[in-house]
Amino acid sequence: MNRTQLLKAFDRIRIWQQGDRRAPHKPLLILLALGRLQRDEPAIVEFAQLDKPLKALIDEFGPSGSGRNRHLPFWHLATDVDGGIWHLNGPASILQRPRGATPTLTELRQQHIAGGFSTVLQSAFQREPCLIQEVARRILDAHFPETLHEDILSAVGLSLMDVNCDGPLGTESKRRSRDPAFRDRVLRAYEYRCCVCGYDLRLGQQAIGLEAAHIKWFQAGGPDVENNGLALCALHHKIFDLGGFTVLSGSYKLAFSQHLTGGEPIRSELLERNGNLINKPQSPHYLPSGQYLEWHAREVFKSPARD
Repeated sequence: MNRTQLLKAFDRIRIWQQGDRRAPHKPLLILLALGRLQRDEPAIVEFAQLDKPLKALIDEFGPSGSGRNRHLPFWHLATDVDGGIWHLNGPASILQRPRGATPTLTELRQQHIAGGFSTVLQSAFQREPCLIQEVARRILDAHFPETLHEDILSAVGLSLMDVNCDGPLGTESKRRSRDPAFRDRVLRAYEYRCCVCGYDLRLGQQAIGLEAAHIKWFQAGGPDVENNGLALCALHHKIFDLGGFTVLSGSYKLAFSQHLTGGEPIRSELLERNGNLINKPQSPHYLPSGQYLEWHAREVFKSPARD
């Protein structure tokens, strides 16, 4: 498998899709496995060893409750790209099942089912170690907003800092291009202030630390339009993308997650905003769309909400 074929193989992984629901399970499993390869850990590992770190990843970076299905990517990734990405080891009584007959969490643990990248991929990564970083970048760009990239890399123990790996990223996948004017339009709509806390620091004409957040992530098909955007300071953008708070459809009130905690300064400056209205944009045409807010509440927000 050459470089181009390898990159295309990862672009072709099947992501479970039902409407516009998020399923980050396979991307997170791949990133976890890439981190192991980069650290020279065994490429094939029993599910029991990956169970706890994979659940933690999916709980943190996936929709609420999605960690309970962490065994699904471990099993189903083996059929992606004609079995060319992921390989499973274990008793024939388990492995010869139809792929739709997914083993339970208990079966994967008790039967010592092991999995990891195929030998073809392992050889390719050994020949070109920089491919690990290249695949990781493509996975992150395709499935997660940039605000979460460093957190995910840290969680899986993967580094993209090798200066010898700054070459071309290979063949380009057919993905949408971002609208470079999206940030300017959203910040102007909210009069260059955070819609949560009112932060509006500027140096001359340059807004500092103020960002345009997609409500429905660009990676999930969210459009670059004002009613899919919020002007947020860097802190609130990060918390929003992690699911620490959401904006309620219809009322435009802030709802903070019960999982978001902190000391007294945090409570007074952040959590006491729970139930407050956002600072609305200057025109009702720019108000956040209900369909995008409902997507965020369902697919990103870490429920339950505070009272």
